[in-house]
Amino acid sequence: MKPVAPDHNAPSDGPARKAVAPVICYPVEGLPAPDLAAYRAAREGWTLTAEVLVPPREARCFSVPAGHFFRIVSVEGPQVGDLNLFAADGLGERFFSGKTRALHGTHLSTGDRMWSCLPHLRPMATITDDTLDWYGFDAFGGSVHDVIGTRCDPYTHALLSGGDQYHHCCHSNLTRAVADRTGLPLHAAELHVHDVLNVFMCTGFTRDTGQYFMKASPVRPGDYLEFMAEIDLLGALSACPGGDCSAEHSSDAAACHPLLVQVFRPAAPAKGWQPPRRNGYDRSHGQE
Repeated sequence: MKPVAPDHNAPSDGPARKAVAPVICYPVEGLPAPDLAAYRAAREGWTLTAEVLVPPREARCFSVPAGHFFRIVSVEGPQVGDLNLFAADGLGERFFSGKTRALHGTHLSTGDRMWSCLPHLRPMATITDDTLDWYGFDAFGGSVHDVIGTRCDPYTHALLSGGDQYHHCCHSNLTRAVADRTGLPLHAAELHVHDVLNVFMCTGFTRDTGQYFMKASPVRPGDYLEFMAEIDLLGALSACPGGDCSAEHSSDAAACHPLLVQVFRPAAPAKGWQPPRRNGYDRSHGQE
C-alpha cells in the first residue's frame, strides 16, 4: 500500500509542477466514428437467433457473426460479468483492454468500441445501447463497465489468501469455457484468456491511495449492454463469483445470478457498414 505521507518534501517549484495542465494522450477526433443511427436502425425487424445462459460462478462461450448484435442481460438478480472477445477465425486476435482504455477512457458506454490487440488493432464490437448509461460517475468516482480491472484470478486469490485454492475465479471460468469450445487443453486455453470488459461492474480508484475499488452494481434484472459485432466473434462470458461485487469476489458467500447472452440477426446490414480491415501499419518497424 502506498505510504500515507511522502518521504520527501516538495521542492520550491512543486506547486507549479503539479499545476501543469494535462494533455490527452490519444486525441480521438481522427477515429472513424460509428454511425449509431444506422446501427440502431438495423435493429428494426431483427431476429433472435441464439441464447446462452451463463450459470452463476461459471462461464460460457458464444458466437456472433459480423454485423449481428448481441446483448448481455441481467436476469434474476444483480450480477456482473467478465467478457473476453476473440476473432472467430483465430484466438490470436483478441480484445485489447489497455488500448481500449487509452482511446475511450476507464469505463465504456454507447458509441465506444472494443479494440483488438496488436498487430490487428481494429474494432471488434461497438456498444449500441446501455441501459445503465444514466449512472455516469458517482461521488466516489465510480462508474460501470470498466476496462481498468483485469479479472479475478486464482493466482492473486492464492497470493492474498496464503495459498487457498479457489477454482471459480473469472480467469478459471473463462479458461474452462475456452477449452470446452476449442478443444484445447486447459493449460493452452489459459494462455488465450485476457483482460476483460467488466460488464455491469461498478468500479473506480480511491482518491487518497489510488487503489482500485468496487461497489454494489446498480444493475437490475432487465438491464442490458448491447453490441454490434464488427467482425465474426467468439465471445466468452463469466458470471463473476462476486455477484454484484458489493462485498467480495472469488467467493462462495456472495449471492450470484446467471447472465443471459442473446444474439440477433438484422433483417439487413446497417446502412453503409463494412467489416473493418486490420490495421494499416506495414509492420516494418523502421527496417528497410
